[in-house]
Amino acid sequence: MRRLRPLLFFACLLFAAPAAMAQGPQQLDLPGGRLGDAVVALGRQAGVSIGITDPALAARRVAPVRGRYSVGQALALLLRDSDGRYLQYDRTTFRIVRRPMPQPRWAQRAPMPAVGSHPVQQDFAEPLVGEGEDLIVTGARLPVRLASYPGSAEIVRGDDLALQSGLHGSDALVARLPEVGSTHLGPGRNKLFIRGLADSSFNGPTQATVGQYLGETRVNYNAPDPDLRLYDIDRIEVLQGPQGTLYGAGSLGGIIRVLPNSPRVEGFEGSASVGASATLRGEPGADAAGTLNLPIAADRLALRVTGYAVTEGGYIDDTLRLRDDVNRVTAVGGRLGLRLVSPDAWTVDVSATGQQISGDDGQFADRDAPPLTRRSAIEQPFRSDYLLADLVVAKDWGDTRFVTALGYVNQRLFERYDATRLGMDPQLFEQDTRVTLLSAESRLSGGAAPGLAWLVGASLISNDAEQHRFAGPVDAPEAMPGVANRILEAAGFGQVSVTPLSDVTLTAGGRLTHSSLSGESLGLALSVLQPLFGPQASRNETAFLPSLSVAWTPRRDLLLFARYEESFRPGGLSVAGDFIRRFRNDTVSAFEGGLRYGARSAPVSAALSLAYTNWNDIQADTIGLDGFPTTANIGNGHIVTLDFRVGWRPLPGLNLEVAAVANDSEVTNPNPNIDITADAALPNVADLSARIAADYRTAIGVGTELVLTSHARYVGHSRLGIGPILGVEQGGWLDIGLGARVERGDQAFTLTVTNLLDQAGNRFAFGSPFTLVDNPQVTPMRPLTVRLGWQTAF
Repeated sequence: MRRLRPLLFFACLLFAAPAAMAQGPQQLDLPGGRLGDAVVALGRQAGVSIGITDPALAARRVAPVRGRYSVGQALALLLRDSDGRYLQYDRTTFRIVRRPMPQPRWAQRAPMPAVGSHPVQQDFAEPLVGEGEDLIVTGARLPVRLASYPGSAEIVRGDDLALQSGLHGSDALVARLPEVGSTHLGPGRNKLFIRGLADSSFNGPTQATVGQYLGETRVNYNAPDPDLRLYDIDRIEVLQGPQGTLYGAGSLGGIIRVLPNSPRVEGFEGSASVGASATLRGEPGADAAGTLNLPIAADRLALRVTGYAVTEGGYIDDTLRLRDDVNRVTAVGGRLGLRLVSPDAWTVDVSATGQQISGDDGQFADRDAPPLTRRSAIEQPFRSDYLLADLVVAKDWGDTRFVTALGYVNQRLFERYDATRLGMDPQLFEQDTRVTLLSAESRLSGGAAPGLAWLVGASLISNDAEQHRFAGPVDAPEAMPGVANRILEAAGFGQVSVTPLSDVTLTAGGRLTHSSLSGESLGLALSVLQPLFGPQASRNETAFLPSLSVAWTPRRDLLLFARYEESFRPGGLSVAGDFIRRFRNDTVSAFEGGLRYGARSAPVSAALSLAYTNWNDIQADTIGLDGFPTTANIGNGHIVTLDFRVGWRPLPGLNLEVAAVANDSEVTNPNPNIDITADAALPNVADLSARIAADYRTAIGVGTELVLTSHARYVGHSRLGIGPILGVEQGGWLDIGLGARVERGDQAFTLTVTNLLDQAGNRFAFGSPFTLVDNPQVTPMRPLTVRLGWQTAF
């Protein structure tokens, strides 16, 4: 019966849309002023439902519309001087969205036949379809339609229903896309993985396997995911597989690129949201956010400010210290952006993003204790402080575009662990990680002839990371050996795409990278270090990262592609007890083939890919029998990945989607110094991750829409890490969620339910590496949680 429950929840969404009569021309009298007000008037006069959730579009100024028009004609007239378009879901349900980014002339294919027969309607509407027809992959650096991109990619829009459920951090992305995985140490100290390229569960000096970007600026280098909350976001792009040619080191598994909404010089706008949540057997939670867009000089200068505060109530009890709901987490942050548009069309963006995450205690429970409980001798708080400042200058000359970006990141992560072993007085271990990242990149792209696109660029990265460590009695911990790693990376890169045949595109590129690495001990006696490498170690590395892809479009709605690409991570130094050890750089090469059928807005769409990845000299952060973390090259390995997605629109307004990723990974020739058997699977690589989702949109009154959502997400089995201590199983859990959203004018009310079956599960098998030996641990799912939310735009 339990296996049938998910099917029952999905079946409840499969009901027919209410019948409605066709909307022909009728006499309309729509006022001028705000587009949002004119749309409300149109909905009332025509008896239809028209949704508009983009506050910038709703604030656009429009001229009056008076006369005899159909709804489509009236909308086209209202939108003719804006960057909006309308989508028609059924005879009485419409939605206004922003038109996709226009492609440069060199990236455009032959024009497609227009949909519909009325000349006004053709430019602004896609009748009887949903969103996503012309999504553009800007992360490819040569903008290309998603339907034509020769690789595996996903685009999540900022108004995606998955981002409206109250999960506004990286968890929202992990819940939405099966190919994205994460550890669950706690917000601000997790690692993200794409396509099964997972190195370890711990936060050591190794560089991340996923490159994360906020707009044009790199978010981190060898630090955990800062878990920036996804408020006021335009879209998120995820490119799967190595991306070394365009993004350099640290893109082994792929790229996650978050594009926030930019300041808009056209007019004032704003939005606000609040929410409250209740967790079964846990504390309540709350969230609030607001955005203001303030034009300072008409069509020239604008300021955009976003702020938010989130509290996630605790739900784990510590029975030894007699405390309930110890694992509460709070996050406070915001973003400030200033845009200047010069008279000759240069665009200058200056922005700053800051966030602080505070966790009262660890997110784990004891495996052999009653659910959601543990026994800890001390509290284990953590804190993540993050600051990013960047400057982006861009200019578009039609067929040629120039972009230069400068970024500064200061990231600090403090963690405390319970290091009390059986029979000991309370002991602690503290780790204080401080990272400073400077990045600069300039690139020029264009296409002087049809069927030709090119890009050249250069980048420079400087990253300094220090880890300070303390251990001992709670009231008198002592400093332990720490380590500092410094990397200076300079690179030049280029890529060219040609179309030798009308339906075939070839793309080739390369990146030449030179890295200077140095490291030194922090607080380690020189006599201990000297027999190894001296108090410091340094070296230089040069790497060339090629890429090659071919895309074939045998018919308008079908793309076949093949791709080869490489990436790498530089090495460094790590602490192992009282010694400093080197670890080598690791490299990845991947072959991928696949197909993409139909646009996301089509009645049926599908994507399928098969990838084989070689991973040499794998860097992994591990722990020893004493619980202390260290880093080592564990050997070579490979991963076979199969992923697919199928979308179906059986009824107007109803969307169904199934997506899954299967991974088969193994360490083929382990390092003899590492306690691991050949053919063992890589850590944190789930054998299967899958998601089934359904959403239905319908009108329930004039100007009012109802959206119902449902999803089931399964994460398969994996193991925590490398070696006998970490070879414990995790995963194998199912999460089911439901949601309802009522949209009326500029307001929306939401109700979401997560973990509907109230499963404990085991998202992760680790809380403290020091007590893991004596006491197996799990990281349970948040119990059944209900959230009520309200949003408005003005």
